[in-house]
Amino acid sequence: MTEPQSEAGLLTLAQTAARAAVSPATVRRWVREGLIPGYEGTWTPSAVAQARVIARLRSRGHTLAEIKQASDKGQLAVGPIENLLNTQEGRYTLKEAAREAGLDRKLIERMYTTMGLSALSLESVSDEDLEVMKYAAAMLATGFPLDAYFQLLRVYGQAIAQIADAEVRLFHLYIHEPLMRDGVPGVQIAEEMEGLAREVLPFAAPLMNYLHARFLAHFVEQDVVGHMETDLSEDALAEGRVRVAIAFADLAGYSRLTVELGDEVAVDAVERFVDAAEQTLPADARVIKTLGDEVMVVGSDPVALTVWAIELQAGIDADEPSARIGVHYGEALYRDGDYYGSDINQASRVVARAGGGEVLVTRAVVDGATGADGLEFERIGEVRLKGFSEPTELFIASARGS
Repeated sequence: MTEPQSEAGLLTLAQTAARAAVSPATVRRWVREGLIPGYEGTWTPSAVAQARVIARLRSRGHTLAEIKQASDKGQLAVGPIENLLNTQEGRYTLKEAAREAGLDRKLIERMYTTMGLSALSLESVSDEDLEVMKYAAAMLATGFPLDAYFQLLRVYGQAIAQIADAEVRLFHLYIHEPLMRDGVPGVQIAEEMEGLAREVLPFAAPLMNYLHARFLAHFVEQDVVGHMETDLSEDALAEGRVRVAIAFADLAGYSRLTVELGDEVAVDAVERFVDAAEQTLPADARVIKTLGDEVMVVGSDPVALTVWAIELQAGIDADEPSARIGVHYGEALYRDGDYYGSDINQASRVVARAGGGEVLVTRAVVDGATGADGLEFERIGEVRLKGFSEPTELFIASARGS
């Protein structure tokens, strides 16, 4: 095998071997044994991606025979898609890029690790990387606080990583695996996946830009309202803290459901519950996160959140698992797109004391609902919640006259 000269978008055999962290002789052997179907005399991004995958499988103890069998079945049909996702080659050292962007090298490394990227990727910096570094320098030059900047990077990294992970997993579960089950040859699977990815990928960026603009407008409006309410309040909050209404909701008997009916049935029930929660939320509230069958919701109005909780309970079908919901109103420390602090912990403990079909609220919610029409609260009494030394006064919330 003669080694082709490096051309635009292509690599040499030596470069390919370096990316796979193996010797050129090893890569030659993989080609001879038909393990790299994307190789046709030149090292395209597709062929290089295939070599990297083989190297990873070898490092995990898989034999060449096992890898060949998986390749023939189409299980390793990732190479052609790499052509669509090919990133630029590095042209600069980190030192050169830092000087060009006007940023400290340690700051750049922290940027990348905060976004969830490996600092090792900075060993060779591309024009694309350099452009991102220049954006960062320009943003920080405006006086934007460094701590807030890193919080944004962390949120962006986590959100985009979740999006990319979902894209790959759904593509695999609903496209790749069905093709393999139908016995489609490996090369044909790779071609079909590349064709579909080529058609679908261009829609991702416009959709994310659209959603970002819509949600940005929504939260700017919410922020304006929140500022006004903060100004009207007598008590000023410390920097980084916000007043929030917090609700935790979960399914009663979820663990028993998984044992009796199986994981898939239980997960289907959770998905229906989460969908119902998201589709009925007040305008100022949103789901912050889900963990198993538990949903955490944050809003600004404790009354609206309590009404939502009661109506959500009322809308659950009799043949569905019943829900437990706890609502609290207090302060939280806002970090990296999430909320922290004792009031958040207290809200999570409240739901644990609720029974199936109940909405439990704290005194802070009841006081905030004074004069609100359509709600009534039945006092349970003072309850000691796990992790809290002082008892918490709890109430069952319901619609008036229900």
